[in-house]
Amino acid sequence: MSDKEQSESEELLKVEKLTPNSREVNTIVKLLSKSEVRNVTGRDYSARRVADALVGDETGCVYLTLWDDNIDKINEEATIRITNGYVNLFRGNMRLNIGKYGSFQLLEESPITEVNTENNLSDKRYEQERRNSRYGERRGYQRGRRRY
Repeated sequence: MSDKEQSESEELLKVEKLTPNSREVNTIVKLLSKSEVRNVTGRDYSARRVADALVGDETGCVYLTLWDDNIDKINEEATIRITNGYVNLFRGNMRLNIGKYGSFQLLEESPITEVNTENNLSDKRYEQERRNSRYGERRGYQRGRRRY
């Protein structure tokens, strides 16, 4: 199967179907607005730039986190196809991300005529799973004594 056939066979997800656990997200969205660029320090103490872009389709909208060079590659009113993106929670709110393994491409013609801004998934608050829980089920710990 060629790359083109493979990308066409990937199912495109509508924004309203995104959840905090969405992975391998393939979607087409229109960029409505971009926030001011913020300078932050990365995990490796490097200087990074980050901006939030409000993107959506006819079913809803969500904030897309743009990093470094990607900030300048996408302008307002542009329509992009995101391949292999993911969703995470930032301060309890959903954010769509392109990430290291994802990609995007600008589309010449937009299949999106109107964006539903009433259904902003990033406005909803979600409980974040606690990390590094000493007795977390994710790590296979059990309360009480060990059984051998």
